[in-house]
This record gives sequence, structure tokens and C-alpha cells, in this order.
Amino acid sequence: MENTSALQLVRETDDFVASLIAQMDLAEKIGQMCQIDVAGEALSEELKARLSAGEVGSIINQVDVELVNEIQRVAVEESRLGIPLLIGRDVIHGFKTVLPIPIGQAASWNRDLVEAGARISALEAARAGVNWTFAPMLDIARDPRWGRVAESFGEDPFLASVLGAAMVSGFQGQSLRDNGSIAACAKHFAGYGAAESGRDYATTNIPENELRNVYLQPFHAAVTAGAATVMTSFGDLNGIPCTANGFLLRQILREEWGFSGFVVSDWDSVFHLKIHGLTADDAGSALEAAQAGVDMEMASTTYKQYLAQLVEQGKLSESVIDQAVARILRLKLALGLFENPYTEPEALPAYGNTQALDVARQTARESIVMLKNAETLLPLSANTLRSIAVVGPLADAPYEQLGTWIFDGDSALSVTPLEAIRRRVGPEVEVNFFQAMATSRDRNTDAFEAVAEAAGQSDVVLMFLGEESILSGEAHCRADINLPGAQAELVRKLKAAGKPIIAVILAGRPLTLTNVIDEIDALLFAWHPGTMGGEAISDLLFGDFSPSGKLPVSFPRHVGQVPVYYNHKNSGKPPSDDAIVHIDDIDANATQTSLGMTAFHLDEGFRPLFPFGFGLSYADFAYAKLSCDKQQVRLGETLRISAEVSNQGSCKAIETVQLYIRDLVGNVTRPVRELKGFRRIELEPGQTETVTFDLHTDDLAFFGRDQQRVIEAGEFRVWIGGSSEAELETGFSLID
Repeated sequence: MENTSALQLVRETDDFVASLIAQMDLAEKIGQMCQIDVAGEALSEELKARLSAGEVGSIINQVDVELVNEIQRVAVEESRLGIPLLIGRDVIHGFKTVLPIPIGQAASWNRDLVEAGARISALEAARAGVNWTFAPMLDIARDPRWGRVAESFGEDPFLASVLGAAMVSGFQGQSLRDNGSIAACAKHFAGYGAAESGRDYATTNIPENELRNVYLQPFHAAVTAGAATVMTSFGDLNGIPCTANGFLLRQILREEWGFSGFVVSDWDSVFHLKIHGLTADDAGSALEAAQAGVDMEMASTTYKQYLAQLVEQGKLSESVIDQAVARILRLKLALGLFENPYTEPEALPAYGNTQALDVARQTARESIVMLKNAETLLPLSANTLRSIAVVGPLADAPYEQLGTWIFDGDSALSVTPLEAIRRRVGPEVEVNFFQAMATSRDRNTDAFEAVAEAAGQSDVVLMFLGEESILSGEAHCRADINLPGAQAELVRKLKAAGKPIIAVILAGRPLTLTNVIDEIDALLFAWHPGTMGGEAISDLLFGDFSPSGKLPVSFPRHVGQVPVYYNHKNSGKPPSDDAIVHIDDIDANATQTSLGMTAFHLDEGFRPLFPFGFGLSYADFAYAKLSCDKQQVRLGETLRISAEVSNQGSCKAIETVQLYIRDLVGNVTRPVRELKGFRRIELEPGQTETVTFDLHTDDLAFFGRDQQRVIEAGEFRVWIGGSSEAELETGFSLID
């Protein structure tokens, strides 16, 4: 019955869309393919005229709900065909209530929490009239210099796939027709995160096999999860900008994956085709993009100006336009906009409500990664402290903790670390605050001596360091990813005061911390934690909860190691700890030789400072008894892999148990390890749990040298542990 109903709905939708398109003239069709920016704009006569003429399919960047409703009214009631608008907005990690940046959410390794956060974001955005967001960003990010690593889920395609699908589900809900659901948009298709030198908008060169095995995986997962739309990348991929890349948009997305939603360009990216050098003029850009499969143009106006002319000249078939318009209209139907185009804000939850703040706090708490805890300095006990020195430019910065891409975030909702710490310890503990630096980029050290002397009078020093929000995000790439400004000098000055130092770093990317890590006794990496970041940090500092975050991306020792990521290939001369030479150990006038050398840097080795999947806890987890339920598995079967995990510590805590495999021989070379599963478990002190993963042979598939998915017989290694450097190992064979 359900299948019959679904088929009937599809038929009714297709009939409605076909009937509507049949009534449209060419100008009205092209209007549906145009999205215009109306940021800060009232309903001008020009805008009203365009809406009335049916020349607009979507608007972007308007969140005044009364104005949105009026704009919709004009489109619906004053145009000839009454077609409602899509209202787009970048709702990336929250609306008024801001969650941790996506790379921080990825550090939670918590699918359900990511979905819950996206649902909160959707409900708040929908209250403002938004019905379409440009998230999730699914670009694999292996270069921390890139500013948009903040918006990513990290370096691993499996983790990004799981969390990206969760975010799609959170935005879109059970049905797009549900009150508070908004359409998701998987971006940037594809390869954007591999831009040369980590410079935004730069060229990307990715071999097709690597593209299929790594960079496309999260997009396929999002499409499978029902993502309503896909956005093209700004970038040039292997010589063809993605906004004109028919291989991506038609062959892979449409033909291979069966994607039925619509494709939108990124901001001005159709216009950029001329700047890339792909086309001679804007008319050529419109033609290339439309033929490649871009259904809607964001912001720029080449479609409006040239599509009709291209059809009249016979260069572009009107059927291409009809197909694009049909896809756009289907989404508007799916959202229920034809029945109810207007927003009733009172029918949706209030901004910053208790549930939203609770989800923001839990997500921030689970996103924070403890990277160091010498002498078990953490957690702190307020009962044993007389005074705390809180130092640094990010301790009391309500806006900065929200992170990048939060146009609508309400910093008045923010609880800063300083505020939360004072509330947590009460009047019995003296909390002395020293900002020390005007901003995270400040190079003025004049105050450092006095700050160190004053902070030295306290029992412990809490330093809040990192990057302001403006230092990451789109077009905010860095060549030097050390702590900016004079922060390292501040750390060393306070270290000389002789008191324990706990650093909490708020940042939009992994930073190189080699120059300060030995000066710090304990380190929490909090990313940009959002509205409730202060409360979450306080929760962990004082032991109300144990840190549970795990890194979704490797932290390099030095920027010169970049890219450094766990799932690399082995090479013909793989490095090992006993087969490297340090630059300081080379004799003067040494004979030049490469015999026995391997793939490493003389000055930094080959390992990252902190590996993918790493994160400490207040508990002590031990792994044992790794086993597979069979030593040989046949194609089509499922292998059950288990290990015992024990909490040998003294507090209850969550551990993210991670499963990795290695395919030892393939018709194309395979990574040294690949994440294939993870489970979050909570254990009481002394408790042991057997954690089991079911690995189907389909999970061993990869794209071979003919660019087709293949599952090959052979030998596999298996690891289960708390990071990508898990040592507990076994193996199995896949046989035909």
C-alpha cells in the first residue's frame, strides 16, 4: 500500500509539474533558474516587478520573516502562475543558537547528536522564513591551512559520510513538508577541499580513482540519505571547473547515482567560468553551466541575460531548461510551498529555547578533545583551589567562540568560559581574569610581565588561546598555522611563573602546537564551540563529565608536513620509527646516500603530533581479545569482529571504539588503514564490554583501475582501538 501511495504521489507530482511547465513561457522558465541576493533589501519596485513577472525562482540572504512573507506574497499572488520561492540561507552550524563548527561536531563522532543539532538549526531558520540551507559541506579536508576545514567533517570519507547523512536527516526531518523542515544542500561538488596549497578557490588536481575512492564518498552518502539539492564547487577540477563539469554533474551525479534533486551553482561560480579561462564571455559561461547540469544560478545573472538567446540561436535545447525547471518545481512541491508558502513564526519553537541550548551544550561538551593531561592535572577540584587565573584573549569573547559562518548567530546567548567558570566555582574561589592580548593576533607583549606576576599568585592558570573566528572560514586560509600573534610568548612567560598551566584552545582548524606543547601541562582543544561553549568547557575542566572527543583530522607537527593524514598509501619505501634519521644526527661532510631511506622529513619524521581518532579521557581504557568470528569470509557474507574494552579508571566515561582495516593487495594500491566502523560506549569504572562490528564484504569494495567498484579476494588486516594508531591487530581472508 505504501509503495502504491508513493508511486501515486510521484505521478501526481510529475503531472502537476508537467502541466505547470506547459503553461510557462521561456522567460518564466528561466526565472525559476535564477536565485537573487536580497540581503538588507526592502521590497523595492524593481524587485517587486521581477517577482511579478516570474523572473525569480529563489532569493538568498533575507531573514526578516515579515519581509520574506511579503516577498512570497508578491511571487504567489501577483505573478501570472503563482509559483512560490525558495528562501535560501547559509545555516551551517546553527541559526540564533550556534552549535560547534562542523569540524568540532565531527570530533564528537556522534551521529545522533549531529542530526539533533541540524534539527535545531532547521527549526530556528524556518522560524525566519528560510526553507533551504547550503549545508552540509562534505569536502574531505586534509590541509589545515585551508580556511574551510572549519566547515568540514575532517579527513576521513567514512566519518564524513556518516555525519553528512546525519546532518541531511536533521535538516530535512521525516518529511520536507513537516513544519520546520528545510531542504539540505550537499556542497561543494566536488574536490574543493583539495585546493592547492590550502588556498581557497585554487586549482584542484585529483586523479579519478582518488576522486571516486575518497572525495565523492560523502556526497554519495548524502544523496542516498535524500539530500534535496547539491551545490557545485567554485574550483577547477582537473582542468574543468566544477560548475561546467558534465562528468561530475551528469555522468556521476545523475546517471551513476540517480540523483533526482536539483543542482545550484556556488556564489557567482557561473560567472567565474570566464575568469577561469574556460569561456570567452558570459554567454559561453551560461551555456557551459546549463549543458553540464547546473539547474539554478546563485547570485550572478548569466542565465537571466543569455539563456533565452542561446535557445533562440539553437545552441541550447529548451528541453535542458525544462528538465532544470522540473527539478526545481518538484522541490517546491515537496516542501509544501504551493499549499502554504507563508511562515507562521509562532508555530515554531522560540530562538534559544531550553532544548536548543541543551543540544548546543552537549554537542560542545562532546566535541572537545583532550590532547594532554600530564600528571592527571585535570579534572580540577573547586574544593582544593583558593584562586584561579584565567588568561587569554578568548576567555571572555562571546562572539569569537561562535566561529565562522554564523550570520544570524546571537552572541547575546553565548556563555563564555570566564562566565561559566565563575558560576561553577562560586564566591569561595577567587577568579582573576587577565585578557593579556587585545586579540588572538596581537603581537604586543607589554602586559605579559605583569600578567605573569599576577597569575603566578594563583593555584592554577587557565589559558584560553587560539584563533578569532575571522581567521578561519571561506577565504581565510593561513600559511602559518601556529598560534597567531604573541600567544606562544605568553605561554612561555606564564610557564616561567611556575604554576600548572591548562590551555584551552578555541580555533577553526588544527594548529601546529609543537612550539608550546611542552610548556603546557594539560590541553583541551575546543574548536569554536558555539553558544554554550563556556558551559561545556567548565563541565570538563571540573570533572562533571569526562572528555570524549576524538580528532576527525590529524594535527601536524609542522606546517611543512602538510598534507599528513592517516589513510595514506604505503609507498615503495614506507617509513617506520626505526628507519628514520633526524637532521641533528647527520655527521658533518656526510656521504650522500639514499640507501635505506624512507618517506619521512629529516626535521619532523613522518608521524603527526596527534593522529586521527586520538583523544584522551579521565578514564583509562584498555583493549583486549580482538577476534573475528571466522578466518575466511566468502563474498556476500558478513564478518563479525569483536574486542573487549575495559574502563580501568576511576570515573564513568565514554569511549569511541574504532574499527580499521587494511586491504593488503589490490589492483590499485590501498590505504595503510581505513576506518570502517565506530561505536560510542559508556563504561563505569571497572566495567568491561565486548564491542562487536559487523563487516559485510560489500564494505570492502573500492574503485579499481577501470573506475568500477570491485570486491577482491585476498588478505586483510584488522585493528580495533581508540585511535587510528590502534595496536590490537588480527586478520582474515576474503575468498571467492
